[in-house]
Order: sequence, then C-alpha cells, then structure tokens
Amino acid sequence: MNILVADDDPISLLITQMALERLGHECQTAVDGLRAWEAFEVSAPDVVISDWIMPGLTGLELCRKIRARAPDAYTYFVMVTGQGALDEILEGMSAGADDYLVKPLDPDDLEARLIPAARVTSLHRRLAAQQLELQQLNEELTKIARRDPLTKLGNRRALEEDLTLLEARVARYGHRYCVALLDVDHFKAYNDTYGHLAGDEVLQAVAAELEAEARAGDGLYRYGGEEFLCIFPEQSLEQGMKAVERMRGGLERLAIPHPANEHGVLTMSAGLAMLDPLQGGLVWVLEQADKALYRAKRRGRNRIEQAAPWAA
Repeated sequence: MNILVADDDPISLLITQMALERLGHECQTAVDGLRAWEAFEVSAPDVVISDWIMPGLTGLELCRKIRARAPDAYTYFVMVTGQGALDEILEGMSAGADDYLVKPLDPDDLEARLIPAARVTSLHRRLAAQQLELQQLNEELTKIARRDPLTKLGNRRALEEDLTLLEARVARYGHRYCVALLDVDHFKAYNDTYGHLAGDEVLQAVAAELEAEARAGDGLYRYGGEEFLCIFPEQSLEQGMKAVERMRGGLERLAIPHPANEHGVLTMSAGLAMLDPLQGGLVWVLEQADKALYRAKRRGRNRIEQAAPWAA
C-alpha cells in the first residue's frame, strides 16, 4: 500500500518509515500537518498514519479535512496518540479515524493494524470500480433509450426531450433553430416491391446519408416510419435549405433503384420551418414544417419547401 506518515518527531517518523518499508509498503513522510495535507492532495495515499499533536494542523484536523474532501478512493486513517486514553480514541474515531496506535510504536502492532487497512481499502476500491461500471451502464442505457434501434438516430423520446430544451433556450436567449421534416418518397411502394427487410436497409442508408451530410451540433431523429427530423441550430431557413439540399442530393446520388418512384431511384422530400420566439412554439413549428413537406410532395416530390420564405 501507499502510506503517508505524518509526525513532527523525526526519530518516530524515521522508525515508522523503516518499519513500513520492511513490510513492503511504499512510504512518504511529512513533518507537520500542513505538509501532510499537501502530500495527501498530491498522492491520495491508501493509508495515513498521523500523530495527534503536530504544528500547522493537528492529526485530528488533518483527519477531518481528509474526510470532508470525500475523494473517490477511501483513505484509511490511523491516529497515533501518546497515552491511548479512551477519550482521545473516541474523539479521533468521531473525527473519522479508522484505528489508533499508541507511542512508542510497536512494529508487530503496526503490522497488525495494517491488515484491516488493506482489507478496507481493497473493498473500497472494488466498490468504486463497481460504481463506475454501474454509472457507465446507466449512461449506456440512457443512450439506448434515446436511440432508434434501426437507424441509430435519436428516437421520439430523444426528440421530445431535446425540443423541450430548445424551446426553453429560444424563449430565454432568443436563439433560432431551423427544423426540417424529411420523408422518403413512395416508401410503401418500395416495401411492397422489395419487402420489409430491404425497406429497413433503405432507412438505414437514409440515416447514414443524413449523418454524413450533417454538421457537428445538428440534431437527427427518426420521426416515425420513413420520416426523419433534423434540427439545425442557429441557422436561417436559407441556410437550412442548403443543408437539407445536401442531404436530398446525397440520397439521390446513391442511386438506390426504386421503379415505383417517378425518378427511378430512391428520393426524399422535405419541409422546413423556423423555431423563432417571434413566431411560435414547438407545436406551431412542427405544423409548419409538416405543411411545407406536404407541399413538396404535392409539387412533384424529391424537393424541399419552406414554411415561411420571408423568415429566411
């Protein structure tokens, strides 16, 4: 173990250091409480063995500071007293000490006290590792719960949560967001022709193309079925139009055969709207994007329409 010994008596300090090193432990020393605290902050030792009475910080004060710091790894604290009086022992334990030793230190007694110290610190290391693993699992589960299993884009839950945050930012800071609804043209006919497995592969290809063309910070979601939703932070409708045009053109250039589509290949249509505090909230902007998408389909598909060109 890595052990920090704090004692203002150089003879006692040297004796303790030699005893610990003979037992195979790494040992660092401090000649007063303040230096011990500085050493603790740098190295976070497994065990601290501290004399009760020291200049700068007493052993009691040092123990309280260590316990208040609440480091990730538990530090086993052994208080060294001159008399071993019961009231001192109780006061030290109340301050957070785990055990005590009485001067002059007996090497066998010291070795015996380090056995539970090794067990306790090992247990705390395992608990810390398990807590970290649990935290990572929870984070992964949260990601899975927000991800569409087929396309790996954000799902409706992620979209609802993120849109709520965006609406709050719009209301508070006046930020603007361009929102696009995209729909794969004649997707039902594609499924009827090639089957649902091929349809799933197409949706994955569309999602991959959207990700390839998106910027860092853009939000991509599977809105439902063959519909997708994109959020472009701090972009006007004109800028959003350019971003979606890259996505539309990229999908068309993949040239996925689709005989039932008038264009002969897989295409998509899109409608854009602006989430603007001067115009309306979430319900309004989604309605506007949906209306624009409907116009794009009505006007021949494989095209993009804006909900309000004057807001670009």
